Amino acid sequence: MERIKDAIEKARRQQQQVLQEESELVSSQPVQSEEKVIEPSSQPVESDEIKEKKEGLRKVRYRQTRVVELDQEHLAAHRIFGHTKNNPMTASIDLLRTQVLQKMEENNWRTLAITSPTPASGKSVVSINLAMSIARHTQKTSMLVDFDLRRPSIAKYLGIEHYKKSLIAALKGKAKLSEMMINPGIRHFVVLPMAKPVANPAEALASNKVSGLIKDLRDRYDSRIVIFDLAPLVGIDDAISVLPQIDCVLMVVGNGCSTRREIEESMRLLQPMNLLGVVLNKSDEAPQGYYY
Repeated sequence: MERIKDAIEKARRQQQQVLQEESELVSSQPVQSEEKVIEPSSQPVESDEIKEKKEGLRKVRYRQTRVVELDQEHLAAHRIFGHTKNNPMTASIDLLRTQVLQKMEENNWRTLAITSPTPASGKSVVSINLAMSIARHTQKTSMLVDFDLRRPSIAKYLGIEHYKKSLIAALKGKAKLSEMMINPGIRHFVVLPMAKPVANPAEALASNKVSGLIKDLRDRYDSRIVIFDLAPLVGIDDAISVLPQIDCVLMVVGNGCSTRREIEESMRLLQPMNLLGVVLNKSDEAPQGYYY
């Protein structure tokens, strides 16, 4: 153990950018760093995340992934709070995180889809906050993939929509997947955003390229939870076309956003899937806005 500690300390001194102390793995503040782009190297994608272990905790440093700093005021305005403990809503999303992770670990599941019966239910906000909460978990990393190809919104909510490269470029073979990834200044958290809507989204999601992508993301790191933000269920088949390839699903129902019939129809569509549960979002009961 002493030799491992000495080796880590030596490597740390050699780095120009020193990682913050382990206690900040669960800090209420995201990692503050100047926006920077680390140019892709000849290394394979698998070496993108350099992991160091010390006393059972995982540290991650990125070689190829674009690292940016998020605007905290923008996050607050869009109800994004999963990266901090200093918010009354954090306890609710952390409880959801714990319940989701327990069920996923029981079944060795590492991919999670989040959908809703109808638009405006807040599924993307739940997806972001849950992914951030998982990233604060000391033994997990999280990746959030925008698979709502009809109305992508992850980049907008995070304030990174000005980065024009997106997942679709990688699916078309026009760019490397590592070039599309963004670390939004939050340790253990990576985003694969979508810059704009895609034509024929159901067909795109059912393609062999998407199937290969899901498998690759699932199998690359044992400690990674991959969350896919999908389109709503009622009226379109985008989500249903890709759900069989994802381990499990969580449905977000916005308070007053969907009719009883729409919710029942969504439950029927999800019957063949591994449904973890239903989140009631936009509840009138303060301060808790999410229920599992």
